[in-house]
Amino acid sequence: MIISVKDNGAGIPENIREKILQPFFTTKPTGEGTGLGLSLSYDIVVKGHGGKIDVNTQEGEFTEFIVTLPV
Repeated sequence: MIISVKDNGAGIPENIREKILQPFFTTKPTGEGTGLGLSLSYDIVVKGHGGKIDVNTQEGEFTEFIVTLPV
């Protein structure tokens, strides 16, 4: 099963792409984000269900998350 979610936002800058799935990483100001959303999603999809999350992004254009789960 493949689930794809794509936006037309600002994209993810190259200098932080490696960090976005790490626990407690956030680009929000202190006190406004926990940085746990994507890392928890990663744990559920990859560790819990043996799937994978791919990120396709173009700075200034879009970001797409592709979640693949085994059937």
